[in-house]
Amino acid sequence: MQLRQTAASAAAVVLSLSFLLLLLTSTAQAHNITHILEKNPEFSTFSHYLTVTQLAPEINRRETITVCAVDNAGMSDLLAKHLSIGGIRNVLSLHVLLDYFDAKKLHQITDGTALAATMYQATGEATGSAGFVNITDLKGGKVGFSPQDSGGGVSATFVKTVEAIPYNISVIQISSILPSPEAEAPAPGPSQTNITALMSAHGCKVFAETLLANPAEQTFETNVESGLTIFCPGDDAMKGFMPKFKNLTADGKQSLLEFHGMPIYQTLQGLKSSNGLANTLATDGARRYDFTVQNDGTEVTIVTGVATAKITNTLVEETPLAIYQVNKVLMPKELFKAALTPTPAPAPAPEVDAPKSSKKKKHKSPPAPSDSPADSPDADADVADQTANGAVRFNAGGFGAVILCMWFAFLQL
Repeated sequence: MQLRQTAASAAAVVLSLSFLLLLLTSTAQAHNITHILEKNPEFSTFSHYLTVTQLAPEINRRETITVCAVDNAGMSDLLAKHLSIGGIRNVLSLHVLLDYFDAKKLHQITDGTALAATMYQATGEATGSAGFVNITDLKGGKVGFSPQDSGGGVSATFVKTVEAIPYNISVIQISSILPSPEAEAPAPGPSQTNITALMSAHGCKVFAETLLANPAEQTFETNVESGLTIFCPGDDAMKGFMPKFKNLTADGKQSLLEFHGMPIYQTLQGLKSSNGLANTLATDGARRYDFTVQNDGTEVTIVTGVATAKITNTLVEETPLAIYQVNKVLMPKELFKAALTPTPAPAPAPEVDAPKSSKKKKHKSPPAPSDSPADSPDADADVADQTANGAVRFNAGGFGAVILCMWFAFLQL
């Protein structure tokens, strides 16, 4: 009898611990804001600047928050102000509310209004009530948002729910950027950085000297404050390329040099976690001058359609400037079309005329890899949907069966 009671007690303990594990597993759902937003192309710019400003990792670490996303048109209005990266970070941090507001809660606000603290307020950089946002349940089913220092009035309205993981993270769309004079105020400027001196001292002297002798140098300098990423070829690579460089027109030389810069600040980790086309300082309307960033999780390569270069060293990586050394000169297809060499597809059998057929093939830049569910089989899409939001997968049926078996085993003792 005593043995049976002991077994029953042990089974109860096992069941209690198992229930606690199940509870913790089901509630501890991580989230990834960029994965949530990538399913909605209209938020690509907003998502990009969450990464560039390093806000994305902070959002992913927090719980019980609301991200007020703005579409690409709204972000264009913000970028037109030409704020520094620090200023953009402050404005976007004002769009992260430190409380959970889904559509239902927004329309059931007590007394019709609420004051929400934001990530901008949590940084300590906001003075007084500048880091707070008023949320108002308006007539006609609308919900308005306005920063405390915006001068009154409704600055933006609720548009739709993008994603909601109850009481963990709510991602909603609002109609426009929330204006804040304090958040947009220029931060103290960084100490003057000599870009060419940094490159010269770290194995990119030939590229630095070539840049100094070209109008492109001014383009680089004027983009530092708002965010700049440079890919400088090592000395050996640049020396070998100089005969081709000298044969370019003046405009071609400037475009090639500007092709080695991106008008945003991008960390190496950010490059490792992203794939796709990227604009450069040479991009100008019809002149695409873009390249593809590819990675395998450890190495980052830049694919231009003519050459593929690998990042070999980090020279500088501190907001708003990043400089990475690459092992080859980045050759834009706009300047070196004749050099395009498409990878031949394997033929069923060797043919004498194979070289002729390969010449007729039109070159296509490597497509950017996609993690989108639309590009994968249905079964993979289901998995992508769950892992994209960071939800924890758990086989509750199998787990319950194991626990019941253990319980009966104890009772039989």
